[in-house]
Amino acid sequence: MRKLVLAMLLCAGCAARGRVMRLDGTTISPAEIDATVERVMRAARVPGVGLAVFSHGVPVYVRAYGVRDQTRGLPLTIDTVMPGASLTKAAFAILVMQLVGAGQIDLDRPIRDYLPRPVAEYPAYADLAGDPRVDRLTARMLLSHTSGFANWRWLEDDRKLAIHFEPGTRFAYSGEGIALLQRVVEAVAQAPLDRLMDARVFGPLGMTRTSMVWQPRFEADHADGHDESGGRLGPQRRTRPDAAGSMQTTLADYARLVAAVMQGRALRPTMRDEMLRPQIRIDSAHEFPTLSDETTAANRSIDLSYGLGWGLYRTPYGRAFFKEGHDDGWRHYAVGFDAGSGLLIMTNSSNGEGIYQALLETVLGNRFTPLDWEGFMPYDEIDRSPLARFPPPGPPGERTRADLRSAAPDAEGSAAAAARRMKPNPVRASVPPPSCEG
Repeated sequence: MRKLVLAMLLCAGCAARGRVMRLDGTTISPAEIDATVERVMRAARVPGVGLAVFSHGVPVYVRAYGVRDQTRGLPLTIDTVMPGASLTKAAFAILVMQLVGAGQIDLDRPIRDYLPRPVAEYPAYADLAGDPRVDRLTARMLLSHTSGFANWRWLEDDRKLAIHFEPGTRFAYSGEGIALLQRVVEAVAQAPLDRLMDARVFGPLGMTRTSMVWQPRFEADHADGHDESGGRLGPQRRTRPDAAGSMQTTLADYARLVAAVMQGRALRPTMRDEMLRPQIRIDSAHEFPTLSDETTAANRSIDLSYGLGWGLYRTPYGRAFFKEGHDDGWRHYAVGFDAGSGLLIMTNSSNGEGIYQALLETVLGNRFTPLDWEGFMPYDEIDRSPLARFPPPGPPGERTRADLRSAAPDAEGSAAAAARRMKPNPVRASVPPPSCEG
């Protein structure tokens, strides 16, 4: 605790002197950070960006830029509620590891032992009947994305859930696996996921504007999502808790969670270490499509792997843990390092991934992100021709989520290569002065 307090004082002193420390020990001024964010968000046509910079495990620079509502010109703030998308999975991993630490879940015990009846007897998992591999699935496999499931069953040709390889033998990102683990967690804890997350994760970490379901109190300050052409998608008012992606959160709140993971406050040391320990080496050429057989040795130099709920890699500056968040109209990214440096980016645009490289390299000094594997094409390298042929966006909802998913590159499961062919159309929105956490 004394070391943590000292680190916080040192970070506060650095920020007070007008400099923020980067990963390699160099510094950057707040003015340089602001100029970088405003430049790339305009160039990439991203209406709103939230940014949290960490040093020694402490968020030392937390700011919001641009708008949360283009129609009314309302500014994005650090307390504006946005869908967390797949950042939810990392928060869920903390809950699971708490249950593991309490002895309520064994990571290597078959999940069938925690459910009232066999997995395939549940209507949602009847497709797995007759496959003996379902009885070998464990929490470790589900949380490390080695279950053998597709990302989502609706991506399968027959839209049925199936196990594609021996569980535990290779990485293949899967929201289905997380959804199945949610069922196990609720059975073990005998409570719905939203209540469990409130009581065991969000509440203790002071995440007062975060929930697994939409809350009426969010109506006063929430963001609209935007598609690649700038069309308004509105907020996500989810009513069912979904461990794979229903979390509603804010820049300030999720920064608290990332800081807690860095500082070891969210879990016991042994549980944190296990969560961030490599569980499976990643040799796939790209994260998406998840079941592609294409492999590469390109990421061996950074030891790209997956832990429990978080991606992992190594750099000369220590180990890194990371998580992406991607949904229609929302793109987020979090990364933290052993030494306590880190960056959290949250955007309300499908174009948000285009600014990651510039922010990671300029603000954090991180040039080790597996950008190609994650499918993050810089905004100035994206082929602009396809969307240029789209008609101007119509009223909200005119473009369906299915239409958008057909072009999305990420955690919704379509090919990463699709991102390389996307072109953002102009978003005509002014960028108001950034809001800042004091």
